[in-house]
Amino acid sequence: MLQNIRDNSQGWIAKTIIGIIVALLALTGVDAIFTSTSNSQNAAEVNGEKITSVELNQAVEMQRRQLLQQLGRDFDASLLDEKLLREAALNGLIERTLLLNSAKNAKFAFSSQALDQVILKTPEFLVDGQFSAERFDQVIRQLGYSRLQFRQMLEQEMLIGQLRAGLANSGFVTDAQVQAFAALEKQTRDFASLTLKADLGAVNLSDDDIKAYYNAQASEFMSPEQVVLEYVELKKDAFFDQVEVSDEELQSAYQNEIANLAEQRRAAHILIEVNDKQNDEQAKAKLLEVQKRLQQGEDFAALAKEFSDDSGSASEGGDLGFAGPGVYDPAFEQALNGLSENAVSAPVRSEFGWHLIKLLGVQAPEVPSFASLKEKLQNDLKARQVEQRFVEVSKDLESASFEASDLSQPAQELGLQVKTTEPFGRQGGAEGVTANRQVIQAAFSDEVLEDGANSSVIELDPNTAVVVRVKEHNKPEQLPLEQVADSIRAQLTKVRATEAVKAKAEEQLAALRDGQTPIAQADAKQGWSVVEAATRSQEGIDPVVLQTLFRMPKPEAADKPSFAGVSLSNGDFVIIRLNGVSQPEQELSDEDKAMYSRFLASREGQQDFAAFRKHLQEKADIERF
Repeated sequence: MLQNIRDNSQGWIAKTIIGIIVALLALTGVDAIFTSTSNSQNAAEVNGEKITSVELNQAVEMQRRQLLQQLGRDFDASLLDEKLLREAALNGLIERTLLLNSAKNAKFAFSSQALDQVILKTPEFLVDGQFSAERFDQVIRQLGYSRLQFRQMLEQEMLIGQLRAGLANSGFVTDAQVQAFAALEKQTRDFASLTLKADLGAVNLSDDDIKAYYNAQASEFMSPEQVVLEYVELKKDAFFDQVEVSDEELQSAYQNEIANLAEQRRAAHILIEVNDKQNDEQAKAKLLEVQKRLQQGEDFAALAKEFSDDSGSASEGGDLGFAGPGVYDPAFEQALNGLSENAVSAPVRSEFGWHLIKLLGVQAPEVPSFASLKEKLQNDLKARQVEQRFVEVSKDLESASFEASDLSQPAQELGLQVKTTEPFGRQGGAEGVTANRQVIQAAFSDEVLEDGANSSVIELDPNTAVVVRVKEHNKPEQLPLEQVADSIRAQLTKVRATEAVKAKAEEQLAALRDGQTPIAQADAKQGWSVVEAATRSQEGIDPVVLQTLFRMPKPEAADKPSFAGVSLSNGDFVIIRLNGVSQPEQELSDEDKAMYSRFLASREGQQDFAAFRKHLQEKADIERF
């Protein structure tokens, strides 16, 4: 535990900011935030703000997927309690609404630049360590977002994260609390343990025992609900061979390409932000002081490092690198274009604040030859035609599928092949079409599953679209006794063996506590395993044994040990004899004291945040429908 505290107390906010997003996504299913249907029935109303049934349904589905990912693909999704899922999802949506509104009321804010940095550094959007716009679009599209929707969602999650961090970081503890906790943490215990083995071979089960368990636990022995889909797949790449590009189109594209070339200008700047802490006049006054020092001969880069509020460029002396037209704020760009090399502008006002701008260099455009660009231009022109063709055929597929009673007719009309999936459940398949969230939702929707309709066109990724139809629906059925008898026998054998050894151990424990059985003779076949000065994180000892050991009361005297017992996961039973408890004698080092203080303060802060959430719910006007 000591190492856990040390690890968890470093850079708390930096390590948890993305974790906050992921946890809230998992908890509340926030991919439903931007789906709103004015005519939808409402699931709840929170202080006058409605949570729609559509939002709730999607939150339930998100929570189901999260649980199935944690439980593994072998878990039977039909065992999940739909009522409990809906209740948990609705509670999450209500809590999220309260937290978001509280963050807004408290004037928390998250700048566009900071949001950009979160996106640029999110591992899921990186390719070879660099941000990939293509990868970004692919990931958010699979989640059902446009760029604007994703940014809006992420901004809201950041606001909630700021609120959480603000409350959690406000916790504090006294030196006495730190000392008391450290004494418990560093405490050691001398003990001995005696393991009584569960004897599986001693258990005799009859066929009637197996049948009785099978009948009593019938709900455990159901086949999983599964579907087999038929689907037609539309691939964008298939259209490349169907389009042609003329020489005239290539020449026109080349002329447009080189006409857009412009010189690149390398700028550096010193930014003084206008924000809640300083108004426009104060920011400008501060910049004028910086300008005065610059005019007195001080170095621009040094002043940028000292004063610039642009954290991204300040450490580089304000250097923004080379950029072409249209990159910067219009006022910034106009001032930059009016400078000669190494000249510094007068103060310039942008949407971010006040700038001093320096032109570090100018790079003339290099005009590439037609031959060097031909292949790229050809691919670009083809891609535009293919994109248009893909959209058109997708619409044709949508219409044909809507009108048809199966997929054979749309497939024939569009020259596609009807394919069939392997059976899969509500948790989805391992890969391909059946692993796609939208396909799973469509497959188990009432329209497709119960009514037997074709789905609408589903975009798997920017290059692939499908329409699915249920070919087979395998509902949960009682598995025959013969199929599950062996697993029942193994499970019941373990249960009986565990019960038997536990009963024997409890008799022995009672005798030990009463002093009727000498410790050395407690078990003729097995000896006591003695451990001295065991810590809470002692290696080589089952965690369940350690947990029980450190919950035991301190022995009354050296010759009067305490006893306890605990069952292990394998059915064995361990009798524990606590011989003594030792407290640390040496003083805490400053490093350990600071570490414990951070850990306890963080824990206090988390408890404060939990209390705050409870307070929000208690005073809120919440109506569930």
